Amino acid sequence: MEINKILVPVDFSELSTKALEVAGKIAAIFEAQVTPVHIHIPITELDEPYALGMSSSVYQDYDRVEANLAERLSEIAGDFISGDRLDEPVILFGNPAQSIVELSESYDFIVMSTHGRTGFSRLLLGSVAEKVLRLAHVPVMVVENESRVERFENILVTTDFSENASTAYPIAIEFAKKAGSRLHLLHILSFDQFEDDEKVPSVQNLRKERLKVTAMEAFHDIREKVTFEVIPSADSPHETILQHVKENDYNLIIMATVGRTGIKYLMMGSTTANVVRHVETAVLSINPRKADR
Repeated sequence: MEINKILVPVDFSELSTKALEVAGKIAAIFEAQVTPVHIHIPITELDEPYALGMSSSVYQDYDRVEANLAERLSEIAGDFISGDRLDEPVILFGNPAQSIVELSESYDFIVMSTHGRTGFSRLLLGSVAEKVLRLAHVPVMVVENESRVERFENILVTTDFSENASTAYPIAIEFAKKAGSRLHLLHILSFDQFEDDEKVPSVQNLRKERLKVTAMEAFHDIREKVTFEVIPSADSPHETILQHVKENDYNLIIMATVGRTGIKYLMMGSTTANVVRHVETAVLSINPRKADR
């Protein structure tokens, strides 16, 4: 999978400029171009009480507003991204999540923060990020202010052995090749799958063998960069992943947004959302339903 064009939503908050910083590093590694985008919400389109008493004439000069926002966005983006990697900014008006998803059709990758500045004139990235994660056709990287990506030296890749989960492998391989990353494959063996706990050790050994085969077959070109681990746990998959991340120094977590369905396997949809909400590590999500577009 190639990364040539990166889209970065910016609401001018400190958190969203973190996304620019990370996008700049990815652009340097993959020799990609970065396009910053700001979605402006006119006062007249906002619910009360924010628009209460506001004149609808305030934002009727959209050309002037667009020009001012574009100038400001270019200045801020230039602080984090080299000029040869930075494209002209895009200013849109309307629904933030919908606008980002529609615009992303022309891009390979999205980098965004989970939360932005609150207030009536700023896009609210908390809810927007989750909508983009669900709907975007391209990989979405979500970052926090505390995310330390550096050069993505150490990457965690989760799997439940489903075809959906395997859609995250190609981009993990690209990071390993381009950034020299080490990959750690992780499978969570939930105790909820078993009525008899005595079966857990034998099943754990079988899953280890399966994970070993996955490492050899799916990652054969970079096998020396790949380690793997099966963790049996009585906790939920996302709780187990969170604990594992706390105990290890990862620069990035890569996971599919939808995994194998059924009570015997972890549901990557809810797992991904919960991981994104609770970790400081950057998370790259792949929507398998869109991966073959």
